[in-house]
Amino acid sequence: MTAVAQGAPTVVSRLAGESLILKQFCFVKQSGTTFVAVSAVTDLPAGVLQNKPASGIPAEVVVIGPTKVVAGIAITAGALIGPSANGRGDPKIAGDTTEYVAGKALEGAVNAGEIIEVVVNCATPYLVAT
Repeated sequence: MTAVAQGAPTVVSRLAGESLILKQFCFVKQSGTTFVAVSAVTDLPAGVLQNKPASGIPAEVVVIGPTKVVAGIAITAGALIGPSANGRGDPKIAGDTTEYVAGKALEGAVNAGEIIEVVVNCATPYLVAT
């Protein structure tokens, strides 16, 4: 793994609306005033979870800036990424109008489950085709 990208990330804290203990470094979405796990590739990501909160405990989420993400599949360095159905990082393909781009991989992953450095912008994610 390479050094952490420079610059401070923008972190938002809200209560976890469900147990997120197994979702550290995965994308989460907003549900009312809480954060919950992403459960579909079409979910609008709110950011990347930094801690492992149980339900009702504050979830620390990077909305903009450098962070780590668990790879859902192999990812090439420089690829546009967004959430997979289980919240892991997933490369996004031009022309898909249903999935959100929420960042860029700063390094690659050979296998699913690897933790890689990315930079995210979940304040203004966009659909791949736009």
